[in-house]
Amino acid sequence: MAGSAERRLSMVDSQLRTNRVVDEALIGAMLELPREDFVPDRLAPLAYVDKDLPLDGGRFLMEPMVFARLVQMLAVSPGDIVLDIGCGTGYSSAVLARLCSTVVALECDAGMAETARRNLARADIDNVIVVDGELAAGYPDQAPYNAILLGGAVPEISTALADQLAENGRLAAVVTRGAPPGRATCAVRGGGGVSRRVAFDAATLPLPGFERAERFVL
Repeated sequence: MAGSAERRLSMVDSQLRTNRVVDEALIGAMLELPREDFVPDRLAPLAYVDKDLPLDGGRFLMEPMVFARLVQMLAVSPGDIVLDIGCGTGYSSAVLARLCSTVVALECDAGMAETARRNLARADIDNVIVVDGELAAGYPDQAPYNAILLGGAVPEISTALADQLAENGRLAAVVTRGAPPGRATCAVRGGGGVSRRVAFDAATLPLPGFERAERFVL
């Protein structure tokens, strides 16, 4: 089996660069971070496959290409504060931490949140704050955010989340509108409203809790 660094390079060359991922800071972060450190040991050999990777408790590590393109849509800057909704075991937050000032990593599963804290500490990442809470509610205590990432598919982008964006803030999510496949969507707050741009289709697994959301951005 190829070594971890070689598998990361293969992931970047075959999954990211061939699918319009051109942000070199993002590519550098994904080249540096060992994905196998963020999955159960039994799944380490599969850490770089081009599909959503199931984790414990019905959660998953998002497919590298879809994840990278969503992050690229956010256009994260070094001074940004980013909300990572559904951080899982911490991989997405670890990548974002290399691109911005601070990451607020929201997780609804207390056990998984603790795993994320351990993984991030082991990776010596100190600009991520892992918080427990309902994913669909976001984390208004630290709002507004320059960027918000949803780590899975949702029926729609709710006003509860859009309202947590700063002016010119961006939100990236795979939106299903109630039925697969989803569409990778970037929402931008500006001028008193929220605009939307659809980039590509993605068969991403859903995040828990959003099926109960009641208010949506039209």
